[in-house]
Amino acid sequence: MPERLFVCTPSKLGSYADCPRRYRYAYVDRPSPPKGPPWAHNSLGASVHTALKNWYAVPAARRADAELPKLLKATWVREGYRDVDQERIAYRKALDWLDTYVAGLDPAEEPLGVERVVATKTSVLALNGRADRIDGRDGEAVIVDYKTGRSGLSPDDARGSQALALYAYAAQRVFRRPCRRVELHHLPSGTVAAHEHTDESLERQVRRAEDTARDIMAAEKAVAAGADPDDEFPTNPGSLCGWCDFRKSCPAGREAVAKEPWAAVEHLERPAP
Repeated sequence: MPERLFVCTPSKLGSYADCPRRYRYAYVDRPSPPKGPPWAHNSLGASVHTALKNWYAVPAARRADAELPKLLKATWVREGYRDVDQERIAYRKALDWLDTYVAGLDPAEEPLGVERVVATKTSVLALNGRADRIDGRDGEAVIVDYKTGRSGLSPDDARGSQALALYAYAAQRVFRRPCRRVELHHLPSGTVAAHEHTDESLERQVRRAEDTARDIMAAEKAVAAGADPDDEFPTNPGSLCGWCDFRKSCPAGREAVAKEPWAAVEHLERPAP
């Protein structure tokens, strides 16, 4: 019998690469261990992403800056902030980012897709993922990913992103046109980090994803056959432990210094240098 395909998203593969134990808690254990409280930075990112999605849903003639406060307010996620004052500061920052970003867009230009699901299969994977935006430029598709984190990004970040490469690989098959350019649009700094893939570099990322899928399937089979789940899905202690949703359920996580849910947005409160 042929092996079943491993159904996955780039996020699912990335979870295992970051920490097999975290992957197990999220995708294998049932019931899954309880998660910690919501993160403010996730709320902020989701609010901005949805506002941009809805900006493109507005008819082109009405895509004016005046729409942005209404769009952001309608999509605002309030969870995770320390208090109302911090939330208000984050809201104003997000609106500033959107104002600046949208000012650089052509309101009449329609992307190939916004929050578009792309999917494809390989001999190992049944892959699907949702790209923030897919532009059509000069007969090619371009993957655009919005970022709202504190740090700026470099071309190395775009080059090394497996998720972006997998989106590009799938988009080529969905839209039947080349898709090699991937871009990270960092809204807080107004910068774009980009990389031009080749067919070979996309294939390398796909092979990496297939190797990860094989490792996951082997671990799941071993557990099903009676192996110790802790051995098959080991912890990967490091700086991410303090941010993990499953920190309280994990021996390595409990030893890490816990991050407050609002820790990643505290810098927004500081005066600009």
